[in-house]
Amino acid sequence: MKKRKGPFHHHSDQNYQKEREEKFRKVDELKQKKSKKIKIIGGSIMIILILIVTIWTYSYYALPGPYDNFAKCLSDKGAVMYGAISWCKYTQGQAAMFGKSFKYVNYHDESELEGIKTRPTWVINGKRYETVQSFQTLSSITNCKI
Repeated sequence: MKKRKGPFHHHSDQNYQKEREEKFRKVDELKQKKSKKIKIIGGSIMIILILIVTIWTYSYYALPGPYDNFAKCLSDKGAVMYGAISWCKYTQGQAAMFGKSFKYVNYHDESELEGIKTRPTWVINGKRYETVQSFQTLSSITNCKI
């Protein structure tokens, strides 16, 4: 003989099912909240990183270099630097001394001037100055302030 389920037992099954569904719903809600928090935190971190990179890029490219005025003065006084920036470590070193201000130096490839034996070679007032020159030397020759 089969046991019959009474109305009480049936009611208990319904309550159990409702409680179970409620627990699953709460777990899903918690997962969604956690997922939303992770997305917000991740998005915030990305925004902060983008701001940092933007500020750094702006400060590097938009703000003047420390030797801009010195390099401009050298060019205004007719100083020309000849070298081989693509492969000569000494020419590269001289350029590195100016940093981003090097863009204002009147630089030409060594092939543009005959008789260059040493790189870099500066030509100032018709006179050649071979090898890397200190800022003090360039300043004293041209009267440009560093």
